[in-house]
Amino acid sequence: MAIKLAKFKDVANGTQAGQFGVGEYGSLSSLNDLDPIYRQLLDKPIACTMAVMGGDGRPNLTPMWFDYKDDKVLINLAQHRKKTTWIRKTPKITLLLMNPENMYHWISLKVSVEREILEDDPKEGAWVTEQVNGIWKKYIGEGGGPEYGLRDPAMNERRVLMICKVDSIATFGQPG
Repeated sequence: MAIKLAKFKDVANGTQAGQFGVGEYGSLSSLNDLDPIYRQLLDKPIACTMAVMGGDGRPNLTPMWFDYKDDKVLINLAQHRKKTTWIRKTPKITLLLMNPENMYHWISLKVSVEREILEDDPKEGAWVTEQVNGIWKKYIGEGGGPEYGLRDPAMNERRVLMICKVDSIATFGQPG
């Protein structure tokens, strides 16, 4: 699997000709090959912005938690939400993770949904629950309790896990 990579020129070391444009194209065989200065953005509890095509044909942006396993991006959503329907209609998603300490250090991932797993699935559904509980701990910490605590109390909220392949990545800037 080859992941397209676009390394943008940045201003970390001062201005330069063609700054903010793509300076170099390449490819990665795995997310493990990603430069550690960008990989840290995937591993830290940094909220990402998810862009999906909304019902009115315009991009819909949602802040959310980011998770991945191996080379797959994992998107865990409540089944009843509109964005779940929108993703099913157009299974192409863009995610932006920006360093909260430096807006000139970010990574963008374009992903495609390969499959989804419902929380009620008798074979794999437990993984959906385990994944949302794990991401809860990553972002909230142990003080939030062992289980995802934001399920809608007015209903029996069920989750769906979208497993996405990474199509392309864009990187920009330096951490400091």
